[in-house]
Amino acid sequence: MDDLERLAADLGSADTVVAFTGAGISAPSGVPTFRGDDGVWDRFDEGQFTYGRFQRDPEGFWRDRVELQRVMFDEAYEPNAAHEALAEMGRDGDLEAILTQNTDGLHAEAAAAIDDGGENDEPTVLELHGNSQRVRCTDCGKRRDGDPIFERAANGELPPTCDCGGVFKPDVVLFGEQLPGAVIQRARSLARESDVFLAIGSSLVVEPAASLPRLAASTGATVGIVNLEATPCDDIADVVHREDVTDAIPRLRELVD
Repeated sequence: MDDLERLAADLGSADTVVAFTGAGISAPSGVPTFRGDDGVWDRFDEGQFTYGRFQRDPEGFWRDRVELQRVMFDEAYEPNAAHEALAEMGRDGDLEAILTQNTDGLHAEAAAAIDDGGENDEPTVLELHGNSQRVRCTDCGKRRDGDPIFERAANGELPPTCDCGGVFKPDVVLFGEQLPGAVIQRARSLARESDVFLAIGSSLVVEPAASLPRLAASTGATVGIVNLEATPCDDIADVVHREDVTDAIPRLRELVD
């Protein structure tokens, strides 16, 4: 029995399975990573995208953010085989939730694309760091599709504002900004409740999200890590699998079936 077969056996007997994903699951779709070779922060100064700067200088922040958004989403990205396999596992009742550090919205897109005749619910998707495709008004809290707002900013409306007069902010967690309390609390609850916790395509170095595998392990969950590189949590994992996630996760789903 290889390590994926062992992991599939644990999934098959588990009541609650939770997946946690990072940039490595979206990179095969072409989504730029922030760090690493040719990462986004090699081309931009990450210090210009802090919550403090947004508050002090929303005009300058938005001017730079328009260019960052152009680089990050210069083409239309689509869910890949790993996104789709996790969405299918959720549909089939083999996966309770997907917790993601990614802000590209591809997990939600993959889940929404599933047509099961209404027999099962889509998997819960918690976007821990928000969604780059949306904006939120800092006054009334209204969320909107980001494309028309970024277009307004590109055309000179700096900063773009809501009908209520409030300033729009990209609906992501900026440097210096805390994760939404309800979201991280729900993620921690799911980690504690999990029988199997899968960490997929994440370097597991960004806190507090990266502490979730250790939290799951502390309550007795089987922890599986699928990532090309070593992580700080490999020592607590029951299974560590080195393979491209677009190959490994579809195969894992087939083995569970």
